[in-house]
Amino acid sequence: MDEKPSTRKGPGFCSLRYGLAVIMHFSNFTMITQRVSLSIAIIAMVNSTEEHNMSNVSTEEPLTDAFNNPSRSIKEFNTGASVYEWSPETQGIIFSSINYGIILTLIPSGYLAGIFGAKHILGTGLLISSLLTLFTPLAANFGVILVIVIRTIQGMAQGMAWTGQFTIWAKWAPPLERSKLTTIAGSGVAFGSFIILCVGGLICQALGWPFIFYIFGSIGCVCCFLWFVVIYDDPMHHPCISVREKEHIVSSLAQQPSSPRRSVPIKAMVRCLPLWAIFMGFFSHFWCTIIITYLPTYINSVLQLKRHSSGVLSSLPFIAASSCTILGGQLADFLLSRSLLRLITVRKLFSSLGLLLPSLCAVTLPFVTSSYMTTIVLLILIPGTSNLCDSGFIINTLDIAPRYSSFLMGISRGFGLIAGIISSTATGFLISQNSESGWRNVFFLSAAVNMFGLVFYLKFGQAKIQDWAKELHVTEL
Repeated sequence: MDEKPSTRKGPGFCSLRYGLAVIMHFSNFTMITQRVSLSIAIIAMVNSTEEHNMSNVSTEEPLTDAFNNPSRSIKEFNTGASVYEWSPETQGIIFSSINYGIILTLIPSGYLAGIFGAKHILGTGLLISSLLTLFTPLAANFGVILVIVIRTIQGMAQGMAWTGQFTIWAKWAPPLERSKLTTIAGSGVAFGSFIILCVGGLICQALGWPFIFYIFGSIGCVCCFLWFVVIYDDPMHHPCISVREKEHIVSSLAQQPSSPRRSVPIKAMVRCLPLWAIFMGFFSHFWCTIIITYLPTYINSVLQLKRHSSGVLSSLPFIAASSCTILGGQLADFLLSRSLLRLITVRKLFSSLGLLLPSLCAVTLPFVTSSYMTTIVLLILIPGTSNLCDSGFIINTLDIAPRYSSFLMGISRGFGLIAGIISSTATGFLISQNSESGWRNVFFLSAAVNMFGLVFYLKFGQAKIQDWAKELHVTEL
């Protein structure tokens, strides 16, 4: 039986905790724009003999294509800034270095955030990433090795920032508002992706490619200032929180353990099937995102549209994803606050919608290629409906182990990164065999992986705090 959260009403959208969610939204916005700025700027940074109109950079070289397919054709733009003779292989190393950095710190940063506090871990990660973004143009002049080192360290800093957020929500988010607060914060990723895709090329054209780093690095520094001033690990120690809101949060979280963590019960975690259900959900969810990665390629090769139209269409899924993330969180907490559904039912419902609906859209795509509008609608719905998982298994660690939520989020995202690596390799192989049948097999395989993750989660997923998360354990990490 799930633990029933308190239904006591507290301060609404003008409360401090929603202000924290907004700051996290812009922090996530900042990190994703810093992460992919090089993917946009490198088109102008790399020396080539082919001239091109920069006004179409943001639409003709989509974010996902640039970030995940670095071996694409590189063009030189007349920006007056320096250009570099970096081979496609070198560019591939540069692009992948930030991912390796993220992998290195996902798990340890989540563990450290639980001990030392997410405010300092996450804030420090955001600050380092912002400063390194500002330094990137200068580093490029010193050579590609320094750029690779900077991108790797930046990935490590962002890995610290991604996972630390859940430690904060474990103490700030009442159970009936977790979906709303976490989705408001998380939607910054999709919104940032849309913005960088739309304006990145325009910045390079009007000011020169270094300014894409200067602008988004500076925005990150501003977010850091807001972060260290406004964010506190615990509402009990925040100087600006109202008595009413503090009492509401404390009473809502009264059933959760609040003692400090000194060790991690690894053996208990390994044997915990509800935790493995979350991991399998992440694996399936991130596998499906390969469709977003290859979206520009699919539009170009199957629909045979011009690259300009392809770029415009490639930005639409990010708006759908951001909207569905926020709306899903609102609906999930509405169902809980009205006691219409149990917590575990809500988690499984949104997990089902987030895995089943994209799968249905994916398996339908190969049969509607003759209809332009139907194909476009399905391509937009896939990432949009997929983000409904944000109110399902993605925040489920806050339900079953709030004390270890950041640590477990790091492991969960590790499963997601593994899925991304495998799915990218499989997709490239299938498409190279035969374009038409290859795409069909890609969509069917994605749907099959989603169904596996969904069945596993429906079978073993839970929403009650696990026994190993209630008491202090002496098991060493």
